[in-house]
Amino acid sequence: MLKIKLKKSYIGIPEKQRKVLRALGLRKIGTVVSKPDDPVFRGMIHKVQHLVEVSEQ
Repeated sequence: MLKIKLKKSYIGIPEKQRKVLRALGLRKIGTVVSKPDDPVFRGMIHKVQHLVEVSEQ
């Protein structure tokens, strides 16, 4: 499992990246979600790696 935390606001970032954050379930700064360690989620995280912090559970 991966713990994903939104560490920066997504004001001013492209709409594609906003959609990725919403799909991950990240709405507000400081929100933490747990997702399985799958290639799908790894790819989503890679797209927004400058906005999130990832740790393994």
